Amino acid sequence: MSSEKMLNRQMADTRYQNEEENAELEIDLVELMYRLLEKAKWIIAAALVGMLIAGVFTKFFVMPTYEATSKLYVQERKDKMVDLSAINLSTQLAADYVQVFSNWHVHESVIRSLDLPYTYRQIQRMLTITIPEDTRIIEITVTSESPQEAYDIAMAYAKVAPAFIEAKMETSRPNVFEEARIPTKPSAPNTKLNVAIGTFLGAAAAVAVIFVQFVSDDRVRNAEILQKRLGLATLGMMPIQDGVDPIKAVKPVKEAKKNQKGGKR
Repeated sequence: MSSEKMLNRQMADTRYQNEEENAELEIDLVELMYRLLEKAKWIIAAALVGMLIAGVFTKFFVMPTYEATSKLYVQERKDKMVDLSAINLSTQLAADYVQVFSNWHVHESVIRSLDLPYTYRQIQRMLTITIPEDTRIIEITVTSESPQEAYDIAMAYAKVAPAFIEAKMETSRPNVFEEARIPTKPSAPNTKLNVAIGTFLGAAAAVAVIFVQFVSDDRVRNAEILQKRLGLATLGMMPIQDGVDPIKAVKPVKEAKKNQKGGKR
């Protein structure tokens, strides 16, 4: 019976300690929120600095790139008539034709036709091939720092790839469904997105610094904190005048006490 009472008491003590820890955590969170509100101007300033840095970096240090896209249409014909089997075959062929754009012969043909200063691996990294869902259209997208170069390369692939497919794969030649256009606006960087990210990172950095300072600050700021840490009730409080360092204020009192003791001797 006594062991059961001791167990119940231990459980009650543990529950009480957990409640105290939760209460202390809530108070700490409230204090943290007040600290963040006190430092709101610094958080805003850091956000503005982050926004400015991101904007300047994007504007002056990031090279804009342009995209040009040409499109091929895959259609397997039989005696100028199109049936369901031909449509299904064309869909399968479109997926096969994507592999043509991984062939180094195709890249080298484009490089020679335009006299480009790239290796086939470099130009391959500039190329993106996609097939929109449930279509027989192959999109050839080229990314370059020059809008004219992006257009020229996209059109060159639209000419070289169909010829290669017809010669090597012995299938119908894909048709140019849509010619590329010279881009007038850069596709990257996204200035608005970068500025938003810079603003967020600036504010987040300020909040992180304030949080670290808050957690590492072990100074006793009021009687409640003192009572929590030492478990002792305070008997009284001594007001400190604004603008006066409390340590410097105590020094004259100590010196006066020393002088009094020296006079008595």
